[in-house]
Amino acid sequence: MRYPQGGGLTAERRQFREELRLKAAERFAQGEASSVIAKDLRVSVRSVQRWRQMWDEGGPRALRSQGPASLPRLSEKQFAQLEAELAKGPAAHGWEDQRWTLSRVKTVIGRRFHLTYTVQGVRQLLVRNGWSCQVPARRAMERDDEAVAGWVKEVWPCAEDSRRPVEPGSSSRTKPASP
Repeated sequence: MRYPQGGGLTAERRQFREELRLKAAERFAQGEASSVIAKDLRVSVRSVQRWRQMWDEGGPRALRSQGPASLPRLSEKQFAQLEAELAKGPAAHGWEDQRWTLSRVKTVIGRRFHLTYTVQGVRQLLVRNGWSCQVPARRAMERDDEAVAGWVKEVWPCAEDSRRPVEPGSSSRTKPASP
């Protein structure tokens, strides 16, 4: 799996890959074949061929890591400010209930920092900084257990029975009555 948490490669993994490319560069200088290098380094021949092309164009310096594919758009200081805003609660930002959703966090980021994130980008930002999805530890005070029990007894059986009855079917789409 390439990006397990959706956050790209870790610094250690980038370092490991850079070391592989630099080992390959040493062997390019010795004139070894791409297939031999690929087998020894346990990478694809195509990767070695791409590395060789980069090495031909820019030398070993071209094989160095470029760093993470994208830098976080919110700095650590800005994320600390975002956490302070989230600690105030949704009501302080104009929502009636006390639920933080990804789209609400996205809205707060847009209002506070004038940055546009996607909902998935907000999720990745929060996960990268140690936040996780939360489920309430207790039931809502507004919950009416009697109404829930009545719904389960009366409405749910009707919804469950609304499915099509199981009957012998036909293998023909054009002539349902044919054997």
